[in-house]
Amino acid sequence: MVIFICILAVVIPFLLFYLSKAKKEHPKGLIAAALSNMGERFGYYIMNAILLLFIVSKFGLPDATAGIIYSVFYFGIYVLSLVGGIIADRTQNYHRTIQWGLIIMALGYVGMAIPLFSQDAQGIIADGNGKWWGILIFTCVALLCIAFGNGLFKGNLQALVGQMYDNFEAEAVKKGPEALAVAKDKRDSGFQIFYVFINIGGVIAPFVAPMLREWWLKAHNFIYNADMSALCHQYLADGQVTQKFTETMANSVLPTANYGADLTQFCSDYILTFNQGVHFSFFVSVAAMLISLIIFFTQKNKFPQPAKKVAAETAGYSAEEKAAMAKEIKQRMAALFAVLGIAVFFWLSFHQNGQSLSVFARDFVDSSSIAPEIWQALNPLFVIILTPLVMGIFAMLARKGKAVSTPRKIAYGMGLAGCAYLFLMIFSIMKHYPSGDEFRAMDMAQMAAAGLAKAAPWVMIVTYFFLTVAELFISPLGLSFVSKVAPRHMVGLCQGLWLGATAIGNLFIFVGPIMLNAWDIWKCWGVFLLICLVSMSVMFGMVKWLERVTE
Repeated sequence: MVIFICILAVVIPFLLFYLSKAKKEHPKGLIAAALSNMGERFGYYIMNAILLLFIVSKFGLPDATAGIIYSVFYFGIYVLSLVGGIIADRTQNYHRTIQWGLIIMALGYVGMAIPLFSQDAQGIIADGNGKWWGILIFTCVALLCIAFGNGLFKGNLQALVGQMYDNFEAEAVKKGPEALAVAKDKRDSGFQIFYVFINIGGVIAPFVAPMLREWWLKAHNFIYNADMSALCHQYLADGQVTQKFTETMANSVLPTANYGADLTQFCSDYILTFNQGVHFSFFVSVAAMLISLIIFFTQKNKFPQPAKKVAAETAGYSAEEKAAMAKEIKQRMAALFAVLGIAVFFWLSFHQNGQSLSVFARDFVDSSSIAPEIWQALNPLFVIILTPLVMGIFAMLARKGKAVSTPRKIAYGMGLAGCAYLFLMIFSIMKHYPSGDEFRAMDMAQMAAAGLAKAAPWVMIVTYFFLTVAELFISPLGLSFVSKVAPRHMVGLCQGLWLGATAIGNLFIFVGPIMLNAWDIWKCWGVFLLICLVSMSVMFGMVKWLERVTE
């Protein structure tokens, strides 16, 4: 709670700063779009912070299996944004598409909030009669609703923001070249402000589930322990009492609890209570979706509708002019797909925050005072704090005539992402960490004999610092790049393509926990380091061509 209050004290001044900046220097609809997106992202990041660990703790699935569910869900979120973009482009009704997205997401979160469990004489466990699998399928259907609703919402709201800046620049043309130059310079910073509001929701959200879970556990005479759910599932499966189980159980109950020798009842009750608290946090997500819907609906008159009747606008052009336009569109789309290829590998590396980095935080980092899910709040917190610094550096370079192009910023971002994994690789080598499976199997005496100890919190802080700076160089500027190169009649589709590339990267993020649990973990970080370095090199090789296309 103290950490949460301190973070709020940091976030609120930044929120007021960005509101002031957006109001004075940017299109009037930016604040309304950003606030609507912030509400939706708040609800979404509650789930994002806990999903993999929640699936493992509720169903007793291996990290790899839960990771595949998580990856497919993340793939669905972004690939369905392509579907949402096509729907909005075809219907030319972005507003209604976005509203339906919020409604469908809310229904999905309602499904996730219902605390369904399968219980038999052996406790909460896969009982072979279909109930357990039925509950897992129900959970996956709820996740599908969230993914589809997100697909209708996310890319299309970004397309509206891009259209705001198209209109903003069109108005500036009437005022002269200097005004146009100023207006064009606002696009990147506008998307960065929009991105900050996403992260204001994200920085608060990871605290919701852990706080509710710990409150619910204490109300039932339990204490939160990151290892206890997995050990309970293991006991219910094989009935073996290990030294680690005994040690962990002693630290997972209040003195008022009295289970005696009935370990089956203890394990069943702990799993049930642990996950009920998580389920209740999804009701907060439902409320966040409804707030976002209200903001969007009441402010929608401030949002443009991307260009209509493009065919009528081009009807008067000659064959030569149409051929030149077609050539330009091909160049723009080629540039877009080149950057999309780099985005695939960035998101494969970055979205390890919900996969291998979550498993690392649960198993290898001391969680006695900070729950592993809360570490994901570092990323949005750093986004909020560091965005003014990054924007200021870019603005200073522009004033000195040394402006950094968007493609070059993306290349630098891949290098910075590599720095995060280089740090983790060196740290893991120095600490002699084995694989995740081997480390989890050790009790306190075995860890002491091997000279192993859990990492201190600063390790996660350093890791998320580098990943966040990389994100600021890639994600909001990638959205800005897409809005620059997208043909006017394909705005929603092109934003959907950006999210589709993110989907492909997310489809393979499950490899992170597999590598971390199978190898000495420095090898896992080394793979992601290599991916980042190769992507950076390829991007630098394309920079001059991409700069010509976006001039």
